[in-house]
Amino acid sequence: MKTKILFYLLLAGLVLVGCSSGKPKIGLLVHSFDTPRWHSDEKYFIEAVDQLGGVSVVKMADNDAQKQIEQAKEMINAGISVLVVIPVDQFSAGQIVEMAHKSNIKVIAYDRLINNCWLDYYVSSDNVRIGEIQAEYLVNTTPKGSYALIGGPTYDNNSRMIFLGQMNILQPYIEKGEIKLVYNVFSDYWTEDEGYRHTIQLIQSAKGTVDAILAGNDAIALGVLRALKENGMAGKVKLAGQDADLPNIQEIMRGNQTMTVYKPIKTMAYTVAELAIRLANESPVSLATSTISNGNRLVPSYLVNPMAINESNIQMTVVAEGYQEAENLNVNVQKR
Repeated sequence: MKTKILFYLLLAGLVLVGCSSGKPKIGLLVHSFDTPRWHSDEKYFIEAVDQLGGVSVVKMADNDAQKQIEQAKEMINAGISVLVVIPVDQFSAGQIVEMAHKSNIKVIAYDRLINNCWLDYYVSSDNVRIGEIQAEYLVNTTPKGSYALIGGPTYDNNSRMIFLGQMNILQPYIEKGEIKLVYNVFSDYWTEDEGYRHTIQLIQSAKGTVDAILAGNDAIALGVLRALKENGMAGKVKLAGQDADLPNIQEIMRGNQTMTVYKPIKTMAYTVAELAIRLANESPVSLATSTISNGNRLVPSYLVNPMAINESNIQMTVVAEGYQEAENLNVNVQKR
């Protein structure tokens, strides 16, 4: 698949040799395990680093930016070779990059960009494209009506990029008066409670008149669904999410959620692990597929292609790639 191209490009011609002092230690700083997908990222990362001859060191920060900075100090002092960071905060994580560079350690931002610093590399999916995929899908099914955007938090750069993608598609319809944007907010957190809170406000402010909702991720989408169900609106309002989490795939099969966007997480995790091992071994690195500005430099970036998931392609996408197991999709998913 196209989403695997980056991984195979990085693999091409690679001959790994261990560091003279032993296996290279690759640090992974995880912001939180607040949604199911992050356990998959961690699993695939550890698996890939091990296969490539390295050792993984993983710490999780419970969404505490200062705690993540302290964890970075511990890893740097422990002698890691390369640091991979899923930042709690897109700005304060710049301190981690500065600390690592003082010890000649390169830093790769994973999934979330770190801003305003001399970041070495960035591995993610195309987050603008994620927003475009969501909006394109809903516009194709509902080209006219009242739309609501419930985005992720502003401490995550992905929230802004997804919003830009959504508006790339929606703006022409808004200008023609075919789509009315009745609610447009960024949440405080990537959580179900945030989705629920904002949807209750949306229903009250729009007096129940809403045709489509674009949620920043699937956790937020579950909160949206909870509010819609309480008000007898589930399945009547088009709903887009992101992450292809199991509960959301089941809601798609029930007819309550319209679609989600899947980021090929195994490809992303293997790509960042491959890049980290190459950097640790001072091996040549393949040219980045693009560059992304973080406010300080154009960061060499490896971006994988996200894909739309709906009821018709679940088996050939998230199941075929091993992200979800088929037997889990047959439990209590009877349609409304």
